[in-house]
Amino acid sequence: MPELPEVETIIRRLRDGTSDQPSVIDQEIQSVQVTWARIIAAPDPETFQHALIGKRIMDAHRRGKFLHFPLDEGHLIGHLRMSGDMRMEDRLDAQMSPLPLNPYDRVVMNFRSPHRMVFSNIRKFGRMWYLADPSLIFGGLGPEPLAPDFSSAILYEKLGRHTRHIKPLLMDQSFIAGLGNIYTDEALFRAKVHPLRKSDSLSSAEAKQLHHAIQTVLKEGIRRFGASLDWFYRGGEFQNDFNVYGQTGQPCPQCGSPIEKIIVGQRGTHYCPHCQVQ
Repeated sequence: MPELPEVETIIRRLRDGTSDQPSVIDQEIQSVQVTWARIIAAPDPETFQHALIGKRIMDAHRRGKFLHFPLDEGHLIGHLRMSGDMRMEDRLDAQMSPLPLNPYDRVVMNFRSPHRMVFSNIRKFGRMWYLADPSLIFGGLGPEPLAPDFSSAILYEKLGRHTRHIKPLLMDQSFIAGLGNIYTDEALFRAKVHPLRKSDSLSSAEAKQLHHAIQTVLKEGIRRFGASLDWFYRGGEFQNDFNVYGQTGQPCPQCGSPIEKIIVGQRGTHYCPHCQVQ
């Protein structure tokens, strides 16, 4: 957490603006505050702060689980990791005095307008980069699962190159970018694929079914603004529609069998032993 739908929800709010906050597009950075130095992955925190002054945000989009802000010079990139969020807010009160930050606000982009973009990160695992070449970060990522050119035939060909268990392979960001624990469990359930199946054992028809399931759960997750499981990410509704994730002992919505939880690739994994046969 957050996974692709949550990151997509956040980047859309920043890019498109909300009823009470403007878009980050065309905002000029006036100053940068870093309250937790280790969150800056590159360059060093002092250079990061000074280099961004005067830069203008030209766009905002998502690559995998990364937030990407192309600037008029260079690229600002963020990764929320387990407990991150990014928001746009007012930075000045009615008297034009600076508004206080929250305890978990780690990086603050103060704009020349009376607004700021804040990277909040409770567990301090998040990271930010300012780079000239974004391929240094994105070059190792796999395809976007919702991209028009990511077909079921491509997925089937990629699955056949590996003999790994399907669950950790789908979560490998170099295989497909954006899937995490929640949406992988949900996609495997919809495709009726056991999480311990070897990837090269799937037939072309099963790969097509899995491809459809991945796209379906991600699109539904985006439509429902992601899933809210912890207080650091709120506003999502997809948790109300989980079929298997976090449903240990509950009846399967398809067959009524109790949902089971096992450990696969060191991650808690939820599945129906009747619908998803190994």
